[in-house]
Amino acid sequence: MSQQVSELEYAAKLEQAIAVLKQDLPTLFAQDISYDIYSQDIFFRDPVNTFQGKFNYRIIFWTLRFHGRLFFTELYFDVHHVFPASENTIRAEWTVRGTLRLPWKPKLLFNGYSIYTLNAGALIDHHIDTWDRSPQEILAQFWQKG
Repeated sequence: MSQQVSELEYAAKLEQAIAVLKQDLPTLFAQDISYDIYSQDIFFRDPVNTFQGKFNYRIIFWTLRFHGRLFFTELYFDVHHVFPASENTIRAEWTVRGTLRLPWKPKLLFNGYSIYTLNAGALIDHHIDTWDRSPQEILAQFWQKG
């Protein structure tokens, strides 16, 4: 169960979470993120994954880095905006782009946004990603010449 914090402390932790996300997200394919702003039972969902728990959350970021290095010659997570969407949510708008490690050098490109919800203790306990196209449309890019 999360510990409640004062309104002032909550606002400060919300701003700290935004600062950490702005720092971590652009390099998530190259280095690990900070997990201090997340709750132990964080819930994550994107168009292909759904799970709960900080251990699983850490694994998804490790997997992104591993597969990024294995399958791409270039891979970027461009962060456009990170801002408070309400008193307990943060919205991050971003683009993933890269070049696959294949002879025809196909390009990967899709946009999305993440909604992070903070619990009463001002830790992120929900992370929901939305993409601008389906996973099948994204995979179809792998067969197009770059």
